[in-house]
Amino acid sequence: MRSNQLARAVVSTACIGLLSPVVEAGPPEIEAIQQEIAAMKQDYARRIQALERRLAQAEREARDARQEAQRANKEVDRMATAPAGTPTESANAFNPAVDLVLNGRYRAFSRPASENGIPGFSLGDESFKGDAGLSLDESEFGIAANIDDLFYGQFTASFASDAGEDSVSVEEAFIQTTALPAGLGLTIGRFFSGIGYLNGFHSHADDFADRPLPYRAMLGNGYNDDGVELRWLAPTDLYLELGADLFAGDHYPAGGRGHDGLGSWTLFSHIGGDWDESNSWKAGLSYLQAQARDRASGDPDAPDLFSGETRLWIADAVWKWAPNGNPYRHNLRLQGEYFHQDQDGDYRFGDGAPLAYRGHQNGWYLQGAYQFVPRWRLGLRVAGLHADDPGAAFAGTDLDPLGRDPRHYSVMLDWSHSEFSRLRLQYNRDDSRPHSDDQFLIQYIFALGAHGAHAF
Repeated sequence: MRSNQLARAVVSTACIGLLSPVVEAGPPEIEAIQQEIAAMKQDYARRIQALERRLAQAEREARDARQEAQRANKEVDRMATAPAGTPTESANAFNPAVDLVLNGRYRAFSRPASENGIPGFSLGDESFKGDAGLSLDESEFGIAANIDDLFYGQFTASFASDAGEDSVSVEEAFIQTTALPAGLGLTIGRFFSGIGYLNGFHSHADDFADRPLPYRAMLGNGYNDDGVELRWLAPTDLYLELGADLFAGDHYPAGGRGHDGLGSWTLFSHIGGDWDESNSWKAGLSYLQAQARDRASGDPDAPDLFSGETRLWIADAVWKWAPNGNPYRHNLRLQGEYFHQDQDGDYRFGDGAPLAYRGHQNGWYLQGAYQFVPRWRLGLRVAGLHADDPGAAFAGTDLDPLGRDPRHYSVMLDWSHSEFSRLRLQYNRDDSRPHSDDQFLIQYIFALGAHGAHAF
Protein backbone atom coordinates (compact mmCIF):
# COMPACT_ATOMS: atom_id res chain seq x y z
CA MET A 1 0.00 0.00 0.00
CA ARG A 2 2.76 2.40 0.98
CA SER A 3 4.71 1.36 -2.13
CA ASN A 4 1.75 2.32 -4.35
CA GLN A 5 1.45 5.70 -2.67
CA LEU A 6 5.13 6.28 -3.17
CA ALA A 7 4.86 5.42 -6.87
CA ARG A 8 2.02 7.82 -7.33
CA ALA A 9 4.02 10.58 -5.63
CA VAL A 10 7.03 9.93 -7.89
CA VAL A 11 4.85 10.01 -11.07
CA SER A 12 3.14 13.17 -9.92
CA THR A 13 6.44 14.83 -9.19
CA ALA A 14 7.76 13.83 -12.63
CA CYS A 15 4.69 15.18 -14.40
CA ILE A 16 4.91 18.47 -12.57
CA GLY A 17 8.54 18.70 -13.51
CA LEU A 18 7.80 18.04 -17.16
CA LEU A 19 4.86 20.56 -17.35
CA SER A 20 6.45 23.34 -15.39
CA PRO A 21 8.40 24.78 -18.45
CA VAL A 22 5.21 24.92 -20.47
CA VAL A 23 3.30 26.66 -17.72
CA GLU A 24 6.12 29.07 -17.17
CA ALA A 25 6.33 29.81 -20.96
CA GLY A 26 2.49 30.25 -21.47
CA PRO A 27 1.97 33.97 -20.70
CA PRO A 28 4.46 35.31 -23.35
CA GLU A 29 2.99 33.13 -26.11
CA ILE A 30 -0.54 34.11 -25.20
CA GLU A 31 0.48 37.73 -25.24
CA ALA A 32 2.02 37.26 -28.68
CA ILE A 33 -1.12 35.63 -29.92
CA GLN A 34 -3.16 38.41 -28.43
CA GLN A 35 -0.92 40.95 -30.13
CA GLU A 36 -1.31 39.17 -33.46
CA ILE A 37 -5.09 39.14 -32.98
CA ALA A 38 -5.08 42.84 -32.13
CA ALA A 39 -2.96 43.60 -35.21
CA MET A 40 -5.32 41.60 -37.36
CA LYS A 41 -8.25 43.51 -35.87
CA GLN A 42 -6.57 46.84 -36.63
CA ASP A 43 -5.78 45.72 -40.19
CA TYR A 44 -9.33 44.56 -40.74
CA ALA A 45 -10.59 47.82 -39.24
CA ARG A 46 -8.43 49.82 -41.63
CA ARG A 47 -9.64 47.73 -44.55
CA ILE A 48 -13.27 48.11 -43.49
CA GLN A 49 -12.82 51.87 -43.11
CA ALA A 50 -11.24 52.04 -46.58
CA LEU A 51 -14.14 50.05 -48.01
CA GLU A 52 -16.62 52.29 -46.22
CA ARG A 53 -14.91 55.39 -47.63
CA ARG A 54 -14.97 53.91 -51.14
CA LEU A 55 -18.64 53.00 -50.70
CA ALA A 56 -19.48 56.53 -49.55
CA GLN A 57 -17.57 58.01 -52.49
CA ALA A 58 -19.40 55.73 -54.92
CA GLU A 59 -22.73 56.71 -53.40
CA ARG A 60 -21.87 60.42 -53.75
CA GLU A 61 -20.80 59.94 -57.36
CA ALA A 62 -23.98 58.01 -58.12
CA ARG A 63 -26.09 60.73 -56.48
CA ASP A 64 -24.26 63.45 -58.46
CA ALA A 65 -24.74 61.44 -61.66
CA ARG A 66 -28.47 61.11 -60.98
CA GLN A 67 -28.77 64.84 -60.34
CA GLU A 68 -26.83 65.65 -63.51
CA ALA A 69 -29.03 63.27 -65.50
CA GLN A 70 -32.15 64.92 -64.07
CA ARG A 71 -30.82 68.35 -65.03
CA ALA A 72 -29.99 67.07 -68.52
CA ASN A 73 -33.47 65.57 -68.92
CA LYS A 74 -35.06 68.85 -67.84
CA GLU A 75 -32.93 70.73 -70.37
CA VAL A 76 -33.87 68.29 -73.13
CA ASP A 77 -37.56 68.64 -72.23
CA ARG A 78 -37.23 72.44 -72.18
CA MET A 79 -35.54 72.52 -75.57
CA ALA A 80 -38.07 70.06 -76.98
CA THR A 81 -41.00 72.28 -76.00
CA ALA A 82 -39.36 75.39 -77.46
CA PRO A 83 -40.25 76.02 -81.13
CA ALA A 84 -37.63 75.24 -83.68
CA GLY A 85 -34.94 77.86 -83.97
CA THR A 86 -35.32 79.07 -80.36
CA PRO A 87 -31.88 79.67 -78.81
CA THR A 88 -30.88 77.98 -75.58
CA GLU A 89 -30.19 79.87 -72.36
CA SER A 90 -26.45 79.94 -73.02
CA ALA A 91 -26.93 81.91 -76.23
CA ASN A 92 -26.86 85.60 -75.34
CA ALA A 93 -28.56 85.05 -72.00
CA PHE A 94 -28.00 88.69 -71.01
CA ASN A 95 -27.05 90.36 -74.31
CA PRO A 96 -29.62 90.06 -77.11
CA ALA A 97 -28.65 88.64 -80.48
CA VAL A 98 -28.87 91.40 -83.09
CA ASP A 99 -28.96 90.67 -86.81
CA LEU A 100 -29.43 92.53 -90.06
CA VAL A 101 -30.21 90.78 -93.36
CA LEU A 102 -29.54 92.86 -96.46
CA ASN A 103 -31.66 91.61 -99.33
CA GLY A 104 -31.83 93.26 -102.75
CA ARG A 105 -32.37 92.32 -106.37
CA TYR A 106 -32.48 93.29 -109.99
CA ARG A 107 -35.51 92.31 -112.13
CA ALA A 108 -36.05 92.27 -115.86
CA PHE A 109 -39.33 91.25 -117.56
CA SER A 110 -40.28 90.57 -121.15
CA ARG A 111 -43.80 91.86 -120.41
CA PRO A 112 -44.74 95.18 -118.77
CA ALA A 113 -44.48 95.23 -114.98
CA SER A 114 -48.14 96.30 -114.88
CA GLU A 115 -49.12 92.81 -116.07
CA ASN A 116 -48.67 91.32 -112.62
CA GLY A 117 -52.00 89.74 -111.72
CA ILE A 118 -52.93 86.06 -111.69
CA PRO A 119 -56.21 85.34 -113.53
CA GLY A 120 -58.82 83.79 -111.25
CA PHE A 121 -57.31 85.16 -108.03
CA SER A 122 -57.70 88.36 -106.05
CA LEU A 123 -54.21 88.96 -104.68
CA GLY A 124 -52.83 90.47 -101.49
CA ASP A 125 -50.63 93.56 -101.39
CA GLU A 126 -47.35 91.61 -101.44
CA SER A 127 -48.29 89.08 -104.12
CA PHE A 128 -47.31 91.03 -107.22
CA LYS A 129 -44.09 90.52 -109.17
CA GLY A 130 -42.75 94.00 -108.42
CA ASP A 131 -41.05 96.66 -110.53
CA ALA A 132 -38.30 96.12 -113.06
CA GLY A 133 -34.78 97.29 -112.27
CA LEU A 134 -32.88 97.56 -109.02
CA SER A 135 -34.78 97.47 -105.74
CA LEU A 136 -34.45 96.78 -102.05
CA ASP A 137 -36.32 93.62 -101.15
CA GLU A 138 -37.44 93.00 -97.58
CA SER A 139 -34.22 93.59 -95.72
CA GLU A 140 -34.71 92.62 -92.09
CA PHE A 141 -33.53 93.87 -88.73
CA GLY A 142 -34.02 91.53 -85.80
CA ILE A 143 -33.30 91.34 -82.09
CA ALA A 144 -33.80 88.21 -79.99
CA ALA A 145 -32.85 86.86 -76.57
CA ASN A 146 -33.94 84.67 -73.71
CA ILE A 147 -35.85 86.94 -71.36
CA ASP A 148 -35.28 84.60 -68.41
CA ASP A 149 -35.45 80.87 -67.77
CA LEU A 150 -39.12 80.77 -68.79
CA PHE A 151 -39.49 83.11 -71.78
CA TYR A 152 -37.83 83.96 -75.10
CA GLY A 153 -38.56 87.08 -77.17
CA GLN A 154 -37.95 88.13 -80.76
CA PHE A 155 -38.60 91.26 -82.82
CA THR A 156 -38.14 91.53 -86.59
CA ALA A 157 -38.73 94.63 -88.72
CA SER A 158 -38.89 94.52 -92.50
CA PHE A 159 -37.59 97.30 -94.76
CA ALA A 160 -38.69 97.41 -98.40
CA SER A 161 -38.88 99.77 -101.33
CA ASP A 162 -41.73 99.73 -103.85
CA ALA A 163 -41.97 102.15 -106.78
CA GLY A 164 -39.47 104.44 -105.10
CA GLU A 165 -41.39 104.53 -101.80
CA ASP A 166 -39.69 103.13 -98.71
CA SER A 167 -41.71 101.29 -96.09
CA VAL A 168 -41.08 99.77 -92.67
CA SER A 169 -43.31 97.11 -91.14
CA VAL A 170 -43.29 94.89 -88.08
CA GLU A 171 -42.90 91.36 -89.38
CA GLU A 172 -42.59 89.56 -86.04
CA ALA A 173 -42.83 90.60 -82.40
CA PHE A 174 -43.53 87.69 -80.09
CA ILE A 175 -42.81 85.94 -76.82
CA GLN A 176 -42.40 82.17 -76.49
CA THR A 177 -42.40 79.96 -73.45
CA THR A 178 -39.38 77.70 -72.95
CA ALA A 179 -40.26 75.54 -69.95
CA LEU A 180 -43.89 74.43 -70.14
CA PRO A 181 -44.40 70.79 -69.11
CA ALA A 182 -45.60 67.85 -71.21
CA GLY A 183 -44.03 69.04 -74.47
CA LEU A 184 -46.19 72.19 -74.71
CA GLY A 185 -45.07 75.52 -76.16
CA LEU A 186 -46.94 78.84 -76.26
CA THR A 187 -46.32 81.85 -78.53
CA ILE A 188 -47.98 85.25 -78.09
CA GLY A 189 -47.64 88.32 -80.32
CA ARG A 190 -47.14 88.72 -84.07
CA PHE A 191 -45.63 85.73 -85.83
CA PHE A 192 -45.88 83.49 -88.88
CA SER A 193 -48.42 80.71 -88.60
CA GLY A 194 -47.26 77.09 -88.45
CA ILE A 195 -49.41 76.10 -91.43
CA GLY A 196 -47.75 74.52 -94.46
CA TYR A 197 -44.02 74.07 -94.84
CA LEU A 198 -42.66 77.31 -96.30
CA ASN A 199 -44.92 79.72 -94.41
CA GLY A 200 -42.77 79.80 -91.28
CA PHE A 201 -39.57 80.74 -93.14
CA HIS A 202 -38.33 84.26 -93.71
CA SER A 203 -38.10 84.98 -97.43
CA HIS A 204 -34.29 85.28 -97.37
CA ALA A 205 -34.10 81.61 -96.28
CA ASP A 206 -35.97 80.37 -99.39
CA ASP A 207 -34.26 78.38 -102.12
CA PHE A 208 -35.64 80.75 -104.77
CA ALA A 209 -35.80 84.52 -105.11
CA ASP A 210 -39.62 84.54 -105.06
CA ARG A 211 -42.33 82.49 -103.41
CA PRO A 212 -44.12 79.67 -105.28
CA LEU A 213 -47.29 80.56 -107.17
CA PRO A 214 -49.78 79.17 -104.56
CA TYR A 215 -48.18 81.21 -101.77
CA ARG A 216 -48.51 84.37 -103.86
CA ALA A 217 -52.11 83.65 -104.86
CA MET A 218 -53.57 82.31 -101.59
CA LEU A 219 -51.41 83.56 -98.71
CA GLY A 220 -50.03 86.89 -99.88
CA ASN A 221 -46.52 85.31 -99.90
CA GLY A 222 -46.91 84.21 -96.27
CA TYR A 223 -49.46 84.49 -93.48
CA ASN A 224 -48.49 86.28 -90.28
CA ASP A 225 -50.85 88.00 -87.86
CA ASP A 226 -51.34 89.02 -84.24
CA GLY A 227 -52.42 86.13 -82.09
CA VAL A 228 -51.58 83.19 -79.88
CA GLU A 229 -50.25 79.75 -80.82
CA LEU A 230 -50.13 76.50 -78.86
CA ARG A 231 -47.91 73.61 -79.95
CA TRP A 232 -47.47 70.12 -78.55
CA LEU A 233 -44.45 67.93 -79.26
CA ALA A 234 -45.14 64.23 -78.67
CA PRO A 235 -42.64 62.30 -76.47
CA THR A 236 -41.95 59.77 -79.24
CA ASP A 237 -38.91 58.73 -81.27
CA LEU A 238 -40.80 59.75 -84.40
CA TYR A 239 -41.16 63.53 -84.64
CA LEU A 240 -44.81 64.45 -84.13
CA GLU A 241 -46.07 67.98 -83.58
CA LEU A 242 -49.61 69.34 -83.30
CA GLY A 243 -50.52 73.01 -83.16
CA ALA A 244 -53.27 75.61 -83.34
CA ASP A 245 -53.36 79.38 -83.91
CA LEU A 246 -55.93 82.00 -83.01
CA PHE A 247 -55.40 85.31 -84.83
CA ALA A 248 -56.91 88.80 -84.87
CA GLY A 249 -57.61 88.50 -88.59
CA ASP A 250 -55.88 91.65 -89.87
CA HIS A 251 -53.70 90.20 -92.62
CA TYR A 252 -54.43 88.54 -95.97
CA PRO A 253 -56.31 86.24 -96.56
CA ALA A 254 -58.16 87.59 -93.51
CA GLY A 255 -58.91 91.30 -93.06
CA GLY A 256 -60.95 93.72 -91.02
CA ARG A 257 -60.57 91.91 -87.67
CA GLY A 258 -63.78 89.92 -87.94
CA HIS A 259 -65.53 88.32 -84.94
CA ASP A 260 -64.40 91.09 -82.56
CA GLY A 261 -60.72 90.71 -83.31
CA LEU A 262 -60.69 86.90 -83.54
CA GLY A 263 -60.91 86.72 -87.30
CA SER A 264 -58.97 83.56 -88.17
CA TRP A 265 -57.77 80.29 -86.71
CA THR A 266 -55.65 77.35 -87.83
CA LEU A 267 -54.90 73.72 -87.07
CA PHE A 268 -51.71 72.00 -88.21
CA SER A 269 -49.75 68.81 -87.71
CA HIS A 270 -46.26 67.69 -88.74
CA ILE A 271 -44.61 64.31 -88.63
CA GLY A 272 -41.10 63.29 -89.65
CA GLY A 273 -37.90 61.48 -88.87
CA ASP A 274 -34.68 59.99 -90.20
CA TRP A 275 -34.95 57.31 -92.85
CA ASP A 276 -31.28 56.49 -92.34
CA GLU A 277 -28.09 58.43 -91.62
CA SER A 278 -28.27 60.16 -95.02
CA ASN A 279 -32.01 60.75 -95.50
CA SER A 280 -34.64 62.55 -93.45
CA TRP A 281 -38.22 63.58 -94.13
CA LYS A 282 -41.14 65.59 -92.85
CA ALA A 283 -44.82 65.84 -93.85
CA GLY A 284 -47.72 67.95 -92.67
CA LEU A 285 -51.40 68.77 -92.96
CA SER A 286 -52.86 72.20 -92.16
CA TYR A 287 -56.13 74.09 -92.13
CA LEU A 288 -56.78 77.85 -92.09
CA GLN A 289 -60.15 79.56 -91.68
CA ALA A 290 -60.13 83.33 -92.14
CA GLN A 291 -62.87 85.94 -91.93
CA ALA A 292 -62.65 89.08 -94.07
CA ARG A 293 -64.59 92.34 -93.80
CA ASP A 294 -64.01 94.74 -96.70
CA ARG A 295 -60.59 93.23 -97.37
CA ALA A 296 -58.86 95.28 -100.05
CA SER A 297 -57.17 93.08 -102.61
CA GLY A 298 -56.54 92.74 -106.31
CA ASP A 299 -55.29 95.64 -108.41
CA PRO A 300 -53.64 98.18 -106.04
CA ASP A 301 -54.84 101.05 -108.26
CA ALA A 302 -58.46 99.86 -108.20
CA PRO A 303 -58.78 97.30 -105.39
CA ASP A 304 -61.78 95.09 -104.99
CA LEU A 305 -63.32 94.55 -101.56
CA PHE A 306 -64.14 91.09 -100.25
CA SER A 307 -66.31 90.25 -97.27
CA GLY A 308 -66.73 86.61 -96.42
CA GLU A 309 -64.94 83.48 -95.34
CA THR A 310 -61.87 81.69 -96.69
CA ARG A 311 -61.10 78.05 -95.90
CA LEU A 312 -57.71 76.72 -96.94
CA TRP A 313 -56.25 73.18 -96.67
CA ILE A 314 -52.52 72.55 -97.20
CA ALA A 315 -50.64 69.25 -97.49
CA ASP A 316 -46.84 69.52 -97.48
CA ALA A 317 -43.82 67.21 -97.64
CA VAL A 318 -40.04 67.63 -97.71
CA TRP A 319 -37.17 65.18 -98.22
CA LYS A 320 -33.53 66.00 -97.41
CA TRP A 321 -30.44 64.04 -98.40
CA ALA A 322 -26.83 64.51 -97.30
CA PRO A 323 -24.19 61.75 -97.53
CA ASN A 324 -23.73 60.27 -94.05
CA GLY A 325 -25.51 63.31 -92.65
CA ASN A 326 -22.76 65.71 -93.77
CA PRO A 327 -24.16 68.43 -96.10
CA TYR A 328 -20.83 70.22 -96.70
CA ARG A 329 -20.03 68.83 -100.18
CA HIS A 330 -23.37 67.54 -101.46
CA ASN A 331 -26.96 67.85 -100.31
CA LEU A 332 -30.42 67.80 -101.83
CA ARG A 333 -33.76 69.16 -100.66
CA LEU A 334 -37.02 68.18 -102.40
CA GLN A 335 -40.25 69.79 -101.25
CA GLY A 336 -43.80 70.22 -102.43
CA GLU A 337 -47.17 71.49 -101.21
CA TYR A 338 -50.78 71.16 -102.36
CA PHE A 339 -53.42 73.85 -101.63
CA HIS A 340 -57.21 73.72 -101.79
CA GLN A 341 -59.20 76.88 -101.07
CA ASP A 342 -62.92 77.65 -100.76
CA GLN A 343 -64.30 81.17 -100.55
CA ASP A 344 -67.85 82.28 -99.70
CA GLY A 345 -68.87 85.92 -99.58
CA ASP A 346 -69.37 89.10 -101.57
CA TYR A 347 -67.02 90.97 -103.87
CA ARG A 348 -67.43 94.65 -104.65
CA PHE A 349 -65.54 95.96 -107.69
CA GLY A 350 -65.15 99.72 -107.76
CA ASP A 351 -68.48 101.48 -107.23
CA GLY A 352 -70.51 98.49 -108.37
CA ALA A 353 -72.97 96.51 -106.29
CA PRO A 354 -71.69 93.55 -104.27
CA LEU A 355 -71.62 90.25 -106.17
CA ALA A 356 -72.23 86.97 -104.36
CA TYR A 357 -69.25 84.69 -104.82
CA ARG A 358 -68.56 81.08 -104.05
CA GLY A 359 -65.40 79.64 -105.58
CA HIS A 360 -63.00 76.73 -105.37
CA GLN A 361 -59.31 77.13 -106.13
CA ASN A 362 -56.38 74.72 -106.15
CA GLY A 363 -52.63 75.18 -106.29
CA TRP A 364 -49.42 73.19 -106.04
CA TYR A 365 -45.68 73.39 -106.48
CA LEU A 366 -42.73 71.01 -106.54
CA GLN A 367 -39.13 72.13 -106.24
CA GLY A 368 -35.65 70.83 -105.61
CA ALA A 369 -32.31 72.44 -104.73
CA TYR A 370 -29.10 70.43 -105.18
CA GLN A 371 -25.65 71.44 -103.96
CA PHE A 372 -23.43 69.75 -106.55
CA VAL A 373 -20.12 71.12 -105.19
CA PRO A 374 -19.38 73.13 -102.03
CA ARG A 375 -20.92 76.64 -102.17
CA TRP A 376 -22.81 76.07 -105.44
CA ARG A 377 -26.46 75.01 -105.78
CA LEU A 378 -28.82 74.43 -108.68
CA GLY A 379 -32.58 74.58 -108.27
CA LEU A 380 -35.66 73.73 -110.34
CA ARG A 381 -39.30 74.54 -109.57
CA VAL A 382 -42.65 74.09 -111.26
CA ALA A 383 -45.96 75.45 -109.90
CA GLY A 384 -49.57 75.59 -111.02
CA LEU A 385 -53.00 76.97 -110.12
CA HIS A 386 -56.62 76.30 -111.03
CA ALA A 387 -59.67 78.45 -110.29
CA ASP A 388 -63.31 77.68 -111.06
CA ASP A 389 -65.09 80.04 -113.42
CA PRO A 390 -67.41 82.13 -111.19
CA GLY A 391 -69.73 83.06 -114.08
CA ALA A 392 -70.43 85.86 -116.52
CA ALA A 393 -70.98 88.40 -113.74
CA PHE A 394 -67.24 88.28 -112.97
CA ALA A 395 -66.02 88.50 -116.57
CA GLY A 396 -63.13 90.95 -116.86
CA THR A 397 -62.46 91.03 -113.10
CA ASP A 398 -59.50 89.57 -111.23
CA LEU A 399 -61.59 86.47 -110.51
CA ASP A 400 -62.02 85.69 -114.21
CA PRO A 401 -59.65 82.73 -114.95
CA LEU A 402 -59.64 83.60 -118.68
CA GLY A 403 -60.08 79.93 -119.49
CA ARG A 404 -56.55 78.96 -118.45
CA ASP A 405 -54.65 77.38 -115.57
CA PRO A 406 -51.63 79.49 -114.56
CA ARG A 407 -48.21 77.81 -114.67
CA HIS A 408 -44.84 79.02 -113.45
CA TYR A 409 -41.39 77.49 -114.13
CA SER A 410 -38.14 78.51 -112.43
CA VAL A 411 -34.46 77.60 -112.55
CA MET A 412 -31.89 79.13 -110.22
CA LEU A 413 -28.15 79.01 -109.58
CA ASP A 414 -26.67 80.43 -106.39
CA TRP A 415 -23.25 80.72 -104.78
CA SER A 416 -22.59 81.10 -101.05
CA HIS A 417 -19.14 82.10 -99.92
CA SER A 418 -20.25 81.39 -96.35
CA GLU A 419 -23.46 80.92 -94.40
CA PHE A 420 -23.70 84.73 -94.21
CA SER A 421 -23.56 85.60 -97.93
CA ARG A 422 -25.35 84.42 -101.05
CA LEU A 423 -25.60 85.55 -104.68
CA ARG A 424 -28.36 84.12 -106.87
CA LEU A 425 -29.28 84.14 -110.55
CA GLN A 426 -32.81 83.02 -111.44
CA TYR A 427 -34.95 82.67 -114.55
CA ASN A 428 -38.76 82.38 -114.46
CA ARG A 429 -41.12 81.42 -117.25
CA ASP A 430 -44.47 82.83 -116.13
CA ASP A 431 -47.43 81.41 -118.04
CA SER A 432 -50.05 82.82 -115.68
CA ARG A 433 -51.49 85.24 -118.24
CA PRO A 434 -52.35 84.86 -121.95
CA HIS A 435 -48.89 86.15 -122.89
CA SER A 436 -45.88 84.41 -121.36
CA ASP A 437 -43.47 86.52 -119.35
CA ASP A 438 -39.73 85.77 -119.28
CA GLN A 439 -38.31 87.03 -116.00
CA PHE A 440 -34.66 87.40 -114.98
CA LEU A 441 -33.68 88.04 -111.38
CA ILE A 442 -30.34 88.71 -109.69
CA GLN A 443 -30.45 88.61 -105.91
CA TYR A 444 -27.99 89.25 -103.09
CA ILE A 445 -28.47 88.22 -99.45
CA PHE A 446 -25.96 89.23 -96.76
CA ALA A 447 -26.46 88.59 -93.05
CA LEU A 448 -24.77 90.62 -90.34
CA GLY A 449 -24.81 89.50 -86.72
CA ALA A 450 -26.37 86.46 -85.10
CA HIS A 451 -29.41 85.12 -86.94
CA GLY A 452 -31.18 82.11 -85.46
CA ALA A 453 -31.42 78.90 -87.44
CA HIS A 454 -34.67 78.12 -89.25
CA ALA A 455 -36.70 74.97 -88.81
CA PHE A 456 -36.10 71.72 -90.71
